[in-house]
Amino acid sequence: MDYTHRLRSHMQSVGVLSFRALSRQSGVSERQIDRLRRGEADRMQVQSLHKIGQVLNLSIAQLIEQFSSLSIESAVPVESNLQQEYQRLQVQLVEQRETLKQEFQRSTLQSIESWLLQFPTAAYAAQQNPQLPAVRLLPLMRPIEQLLQDWGVEAIAAVGEEVPFDPQLHQLMDGSANLGDRVRIRYAGYRQGDRLLHRAKVSPV
Repeated sequence: MDYTHRLRSHMQSVGVLSFRALSRQSGVSERQIDRLRRGEADRMQVQSLHKIGQVLNLSIAQLIEQFSSLSIESAVPVESNLQQEYQRLQVQLVEQRETLKQEFQRSTLQSIESWLLQFPTAAYAAQQNPQLPAVRLLPLMRPIEQLLQDWGVEAIAAVGEEVPFDPQLHQLMDGSANLGDRVRIRYAGYRQGDRLLHRAKVSPV
């Protein structure tokens, strides 16, 4: 059976004008919407039914009853099972996020372990002896630099470098500059792949 007319009726009642709009508002693919139009609600994923139901103001049981061959007596137990499965998946998702978070933190701490152990002592020594050359502290920053490199984070340009001005990548700290004018990097900017994280702060040469 074709349930398109019935679906359109529910959509009109909530002001959804097209199947594409229903897909966009619910976050469910148009392929899943097509399954609903074909009366396959009882074979759809519970997440998809839940999202569509929120837009159409229909329960999962109502969707199954109206967009499948199941009767309301059959749809209610199916909804109960689907709701239980949905709740189980939600709990599983939260647990997976927490596990990934802990693994990420553990991996990051391992990457900067030498910095964690050595930098506080080096900083204390520098405070006790202002004559200590700051350049001696630079090797301690290598774990941080390696971590950023592993994450694909790179500087737009080195501090002190002269580059052509690009307002997409550079932020003027003083003066003025036109596209292509020479500017000097004063504070490093960063990008990660194609994503700009921070524009570099520059001054005209």
